[in-house]
Amino acid sequence: QSNNNGMPLLSVTKLRYLISVFNAFAARVGKTSLIMSLVSEEFPEEVPPRAEEITIPADVTPERVPTHIVDYSGKDYTIPLFRWIPLINERTDKDSRLPLILVGNKSDLVEYSSMETILPIMNQYTEIETCVECSAKNLKNISELFYYAQKAVLHPTGPLYCPEEKEMKPACIKALTRIFRISDQDNDGTLNDAELNFFQRICFNTPLAPQALEDVKNVVRKNLSDGVADNGLTLKGFLFLHTLFIQRGRHETTWTVLRRFGYDDDLELTPEYLFPPLKIPPDCTTELNHHAYLFLQSIFDKHDLDRDCALSPDELKDLFKVFPYMPWGPDVNNTVCTNERGWITYQGFLSQWTLTTYLDVQRCLEYLGYLGYSILAEQESQASAITVTRDKKIDLQKKQTQRNVFRCNVVGMKGCGKSGVLQALLGRNLIRQRQIRAEHKSYYAINTVYVYGQEKYLLLHDVSDSEFLTDAETICDAVCLVYDVSNPKSFEYCARIFKQHFMDSRIPCLVVAAKSDLHEVRQEYSISPAEFCKKHKMPPPQAFTCNTVDVPSKDIFVKLTTMAMYPHVTQADLKSSTFWLRASFGATVFAVLGFAMYKALLKQR
Repeated sequence: QSNNNGMPLLSVTKLRYLISVFNAFAARVGKTSLIMSLVSEEFPEEVPPRAEEITIPADVTPERVPTHIVDYSGKDYTIPLFRWIPLINERTDKDSRLPLILVGNKSDLVEYSSMETILPIMNQYTEIETCVECSAKNLKNISELFYYAQKAVLHPTGPLYCPEEKEMKPACIKALTRIFRISDQDNDGTLNDAELNFFQRICFNTPLAPQALEDVKNVVRKNLSDGVADNGLTLKGFLFLHTLFIQRGRHETTWTVLRRFGYDDDLELTPEYLFPPLKIPPDCTTELNHHAYLFLQSIFDKHDLDRDCALSPDELKDLFKVFPYMPWGPDVNNTVCTNERGWITYQGFLSQWTLTTYLDVQRCLEYLGYLGYSILAEQESQASAITVTRDKKIDLQKKQTQRNVFRCNVVGMKGCGKSGVLQALLGRNLIRQRQIRAEHKSYYAINTVYVYGQEKYLLLHDVSDSEFLTDAETICDAVCLVYDVSNPKSFEYCARIFKQHFMDSRIPCLVVAAKSDLHEVRQEYSISPAEFCKKHKMPPPQAFTCNTVDVPSKDIFVKLTTMAMYPHVTQADLKSSTFWLRASFGATVFAVLGFAMYKALLKQR
């Protein structure tokens, strides 16, 4: 539970009960005296039947959490101790049992310890966290009692460890394994000294001294033959250390690590960790910022073990081991650039993340959370990886944009060549496109395009049911109207969609005459495509084909991106060959430079 300030709140309902072991009945064991001695720091001579409910402020407790204490009257409960524990267990689920503390009160009345008597009970009921002897009269162990109670709630054994089996529970192993994989930043299967120091610093705000590091590894070496390899801590060694912490009663160490990496009391990643708040006003889009791209580049490099600038299926599977599920399906390989073997390239990897951020930023935040972005990048949350662009209306007013990702809806009748346009953006000609299985088809394609020396992302969306476009589907930065030059009925479809949805909008449109390698027939429409474009002040139809020996021309993609970047440019400029020449020249120069820089980066990696 939490108070109004969001701080965790402990209560007796969470702690179950404080049970005395010196009396066979719950009545007259000193429960009320314990509470009053804690509050007043002196033994009360007159004790009421029940103490008022109190909350101990966070700033006076060792764990810095407010603690709510509720007293129960002994008149209401006259159940023997040995019936209390089974009764409590009957009413709680076995896998989510809350911790229990045994309290031996009135220790001032005896001259011996009862611990030997209590040990069999503790062995019988593994949910008992600890036993403490105290005296309300002498103020012995009163503060300690409630400290142990806090500790039992904040750092419970139950979710972590199975006392009967003397080993960690599967959920704990799974969580710690993910933490190990995230912390193993060079992906060599061990935590070296630098990685261990980073881990120590982000979890406990202090580095380990060199000798302390060696002492930790020596402890593991003595107990586990394969716990240390190449002077680094292996996964088995990492899990062994945490088992040792738990067995020695240092649960708080393991819990500190788990909570730092986003886990709750049930060892699930919290919604607050996976989905940090991010406000996105209307007409704004979401993009990854520079720091996010650097992080994703490091993730790619970590898993590109053969240094071929592509992720094989095994490398991709290894990357997603920190996820609870496989987030990418086979359609991703037809959404972004791949190498000749169909493996996602470095550029394709960044493109897919860019696409996810644009289309579903909450999913992107979740994915970055699984990868440990906020921890490795030392940011408050993965929301710091996102840039929310300004309202598009401001871009139009200022006649310039700060966006780096532009969405273009591709419209046309079935079979006109829309899929070919999408795959051409990824550099695939007709031969490569024919290798795509129908069930792996993607309705999106994204790649970088250079315009006036600036690298931008062009996101193409194949709008399959163009006749029934919703308002949301008409929101984009540019429209690509595709018709088949060999089909006489093809252009009429484009003309009708344009008039219905885009003629009165400020969204720039480009008509593409697809399959231009085939014999061109007269379109069954009142005017020709060229006359239609002239009438509606659009650039003339752009001839396009995927049936090429090499990669298809990227000319239309430069034009679409340019139109999306400069929607305020007049139609006269758009029809000017000089305008497009400048854009294309910049694209060619910077594409060459970009490739050279990419090769240099590859050599460094």
